[in-house]
Amino acid sequence: MDAFVIEGGKPISGRFEVHGSKNAALPMLAAALLTDESLELSDVPRLEDIANMLRLLGELGVEVNEQPGKSRGGRTVQTQVTDTSLSHARYDIVRTMRAGVCVLGPMLARRGEARISMPGGCAIGPRPIDLHLKGLAALGASISLANGDVVAKAPEGGLRGATVFLGGPFGSTVLGTANIMSAATLARGRTVIESAACEPEVVDLGRLLQTMGAKISGLGTPRIVVDGVEQLGGARRRVMPDRIEAGTYAMAAAITKGELTIANWPVDALIGPFEMLRDAGVEIELSEHDPLDTTGGDSIRSTAFVRRTGSLRPVELTTQPFPGFPTDLQAQALALLTLASGNSIITEKIFPERFLHVAELLRMGAHVIRHGPTAVVSGVPKLVGAPVMASDLRASAGLVLAGLAARGRTVVRRVYHLDRGYQRMDEYLTGLGADIQRISEKTLEEVAVPA
Repeated sequence: MDAFVIEGGKPISGRFEVHGSKNAALPMLAAALLTDESLELSDVPRLEDIANMLRLLGELGVEVNEQPGKSRGGRTVQTQVTDTSLSHARYDIVRTMRAGVCVLGPMLARRGEARISMPGGCAIGPRPIDLHLKGLAALGASISLANGDVVAKAPEGGLRGATVFLGGPFGSTVLGTANIMSAATLARGRTVIESAACEPEVVDLGRLLQTMGAKISGLGTPRIVVDGVEQLGGARRRVMPDRIEAGTYAMAAAITKGELTIANWPVDALIGPFEMLRDAGVEIELSEHDPLDTTGGDSIRSTAFVRRTGSLRPVELTTQPFPGFPTDLQAQALALLTLASGNSIITEKIFPERFLHVAELLRMGAHVIRHGPTAVVSGVPKLVGAPVMASDLRASAGLVLAGLAARGRTVVRRVYHLDRGYQRMDEYLTGLGADIQRISEKTLEEVAVPA
């Protein structure tokens, strides 16, 4: 188990290129189970969650080949199904990432049966998959539990189209929409998904499925219509930029009073965070297009110039489904606002318990009071370095940002969470001027944090 040792107070500056989106790539890789032909995805990030998904596909009879990508740090992944008799997604792999549930819909639709362990992931509150199962049952699947696994079986003749409502107590389900949409591509007849997730990662998956031959309309809206086809073919697609990584690095520049050029900036996917940062006093300028983009002018890709020269202003923000402010940037935004001149209010509408980072920020001198799903952040003049413990992926990023801005040394433990969603963050931040080192558990006791 590794930790980061950060000597704070150094501005982040230079150029950073956003990698492909983890949250888009995972269900897109799972779509390999829908076809017997080759699937090729470029800009696939090198992350622990991606590695686990590729391992899972290998156990489900998918041959995986990797090649270096044209973009910095990316790669191209080719998949080819070689064995359709396998249908058990084991606990040992699925427990490491919630997105492992993405194989449920494609496997059920193509192979008629799927057995998958209940998914794991971050400790940010309960995230049941009941809406996934409800949607698949509406398509005719029988659902049962056996030894901790969900067992889904398609009826004789295959899945059939239906109207599926995916609204939940905290909004639409992104992975649930991905699962039902993928399964519906091979169902008989028309499927209408009401209260579908509008997130750009769902749109990216839908466009891949369309390239494979699926008939889908309504992508990016709460009503997706899928007309089933008999079979899907192969396809090539570039994974969209990771909007959460882009937002995190923009906030790293802002919290350290730095200046950063961010290439492959996902314009249409970051409207909410873009406005929040500007309201907080962060300057962001966008180019008309990304000069490195060779895909023919994809409108989602641009270059952002991020800098902060003055004081941070307090803001009020509420996490919401897209196009609102994403819950995956809440911890980073909260860390940033601990240094604002005034009181900020953050309300978490997606995962009300997603405030485990607050207690750790208090150790660094932050002033945060939580009232249920709302946190009141009173800005302080400075943060001070301290030993802190990461509880989940995005909380880890928030603590790293706080450490970059704090005076003195910060030790962030359990950064294996970060490796699930950020590609070599310590190395990239070092290249941008940060003083950050990754150390092993064995040497952690030798690191002294000044009182």
